[in-house]
Amino acid sequence: MLARWHHPTLGDVSPSVFVALAEGLGLIGVLSEQLTRKACLVAMTWPGDIFVTVNVSPLQLRDRALPVLIRSILADTGLSPLRFEIELTESALITDFKLAHEILLDLKSTGIRLTLDDFGTGYSSLRHLQSLPLDKIKIDTAFVSTMTTDSASRKIVAGVIGLGHSLGLPIIAEGIEDAEAAASLQVLGCDLGQGWLYGGAVTADAAAAMLRFPTDGEAAVKSPKLWQAPESIREI
Repeated sequence: MLARWHHPTLGDVSPSVFVALAEGLGLIGVLSEQLTRKACLVAMTWPGDIFVTVNVSPLQLRDRALPVLIRSILADTGLSPLRFEIELTESALITDFKLAHEILLDLKSTGIRLTLDDFGTGYSSLRHLQSLPLDKIKIDTAFVSTMTTDSASRKIVAGVIGLGHSLGLPIIAEGIEDAEAAASLQVLGCDLGQGWLYGGAVTADAAAAMLRFPTDGEAAVKSPKLWQAPESIREI
């Protein structure tokens, strides 16, 4: 799930602006709750094998009430925890790793999935990866977008893929914009890919239409080995 704000006079406001504003005003919890609840209700209209992913703010990983809130939303909307995934960034672990770890363990006990987003740009250590109850790791766009022209980026991507697999975690590469990058990632053994090569973000209604009536223009699944979901994540 991606949040977007189209202001009647300002036009499209970047999430980096309004999310930071919500955090500064102490409104990020309310905003996240409303968006998560809406996302779960929409996901209930999708086929049962499709799950929804939401991001949590670093501030929310300091709130012990977060697991209670997520359980309440899932119960109210009827969405199975097996169809719900939370993405967290490395920066969310910096302030109080012990507290974040406890909250993540509590969340994981509900049956949901946890993904570490933007890996490689923060301050995660091997200790974090080993001790956190993660299900997937996402490689940051900054490395993926330059891996075909910069040998250092390619080595970092290869290293993250190898590290993730050694821990039994599948790897998602973000920011795939061309077939060359997708092919390179496939050679390196990356499991999933996400980016403009497969399609951009769409509205909830458009996502539902794609799931019901896929077309080539909507980056439809063309092979049993390719998997398409809202936000354009694919097996590569």
